[in-house]
Amino acid sequence: MTEESTTDTEPLVLPNRQVPFSEPFKAFIPQGWAPYPDALPDELPAAASAALRRRALAEAFPGERLVIPAGGLKPRANDTDYRFRPHSAFAWLTGLGSDREPDAVLVLEPTDTGHEATLYFKPRAPRTDPEFYADARYGEMWVGTRESLAEMSALTGISCAPISAFDAALAKNFSAVSVRVLREADEQITATVDRLRTDVSVDPAAIGADAEFQIALSEARLIKDPFELGELRQACADTAVGFEAVVADLPEAIRRGRGERWVEGVFGLHARHHGNAVGYDTIAASGDHANTLHWIRNDGEIRPGDLLLLDAGVEVETLYTADITRTLPVSGTFSPAQRKVYEAVLAAQAAGMAAAKPGNKFSDVHAAAIRVIAEHLQAWGLLPVTAEESLDPATGGHHRRWMVHGTSHHLGLDVHDCAQARQENYRDAELRPGMVITVEPGLYFKSTDLLVPEELRGVGVRIEDDIVITEDGCAILSDHLPRDPDAVEAWMAEIWAR
Repeated sequence: MTEESTTDTEPLVLPNRQVPFSEPFKAFIPQGWAPYPDALPDELPAAASAALRRRALAEAFPGERLVIPAGGLKPRANDTDYRFRPHSAFAWLTGLGSDREPDAVLVLEPTDTGHEATLYFKPRAPRTDPEFYADARYGEMWVGTRESLAEMSALTGISCAPISAFDAALAKNFSAVSVRVLREADEQITATVDRLRTDVSVDPAAIGADAEFQIALSEARLIKDPFELGELRQACADTAVGFEAVVADLPEAIRRGRGERWVEGVFGLHARHHGNAVGYDTIAASGDHANTLHWIRNDGEIRPGDLLLLDAGVEVETLYTADITRTLPVSGTFSPAQRKVYEAVLAAQAAGMAAAKPGNKFSDVHAAAIRVIAEHLQAWGLLPVTAEESLDPATGGHHRRWMVHGTSHHLGLDVHDCAQARQENYRDAELRPGMVITVEPGLYFKSTDLLVPEELRGVGVRIEDDIVITEDGCAILSDHLPRDPDAVEAWMAEIWAR
């Protein structure tokens, strides 16, 4: 990581490290560069689908100005920023993925015939501008060549304007038009909207309208379009490649020590190579760590005879992510106790998938899976009540000691997609074709749990797949990886034999 010099624009610079530029340097630096290409880039693959989404959103809010920021860069430490990821709603409505486009704002402006979209962003500066060589956040010498207004318009199919023009555009006729802003995306943009509301004495209830807008943007993504389904299938396929690479390198993870980190690194390598990044922090939990649901510390050993619970997903360039979990026998074969738990979880997952069909509720998937879990716990003598009594939400719940989480969540641009949707449109809603959800039951027997037989202590199993609801049931998007315990063992043996 290099140090940055002084800048005449908004700097990401510590004052005690500023190095001034001489006037001769300023005259010299713009000279002798090849011209930027004249040809405009091809439209992004997601642009056509994004245009349809913008149209549907505009129809839901006729006559209103809709403001959807991408979000800004966030400092990681001093003068270094986290890698940028746009807000998912912004990506969904523009087609921009990867690390595009910090500080941009999409505005849907009401017109007599509907809405007109404008994308406000920071285009590249000319090479005569100090930003070119001195701005560590946006300068071409620091972060690469940014698009021009024409190039960004060609990529997205949206009219573009410099972000410097946004405040004036937002203020125009502000008192005469209803404005909604996606508040969570960018605090500065939200503050600007709120200041204008105060200046023109807009009813404070407008903030409530913003909350409705946030919910609407979340609920609009509940059903995936064909482009989204293709991206999710690709994310699952890429994730399977990462899982195979982890299995191939398990002997090395054991040999090296601190094997959970090795597994995390191997999967992360393939996530960056095949896609944009990991869709969420990888859970590489070996042994008793598998019983910590969100184990992302990944600093433990991987030992022969243990199980490895790997919960990971590749996020593709368009930001759609897979979310897959496999529980793998580190030595290649399940012990009898491990297989006993694994088969119970697999049966629960099968029940959940059978319930995942149109007309059933989202909550029915969990109900079907958790019933199987409770019945196994009863058969093993672990429940202090019957399975039926444990499943009573008012007086039971004893089974949740060993599976405290839900079985499913929506999946898409966010690993927990559509999270702002209302309960009646999420948990209590009927499943509809095009919805993509996970099915991920588990059983977790902590090593310190004295209520379970000693042979089960330290055994944690989760099996997770991504499915799309179809007209008559569901289809597994993540079917590249085996689930049956015999098939898992054969798959691992085949990889090691290569």
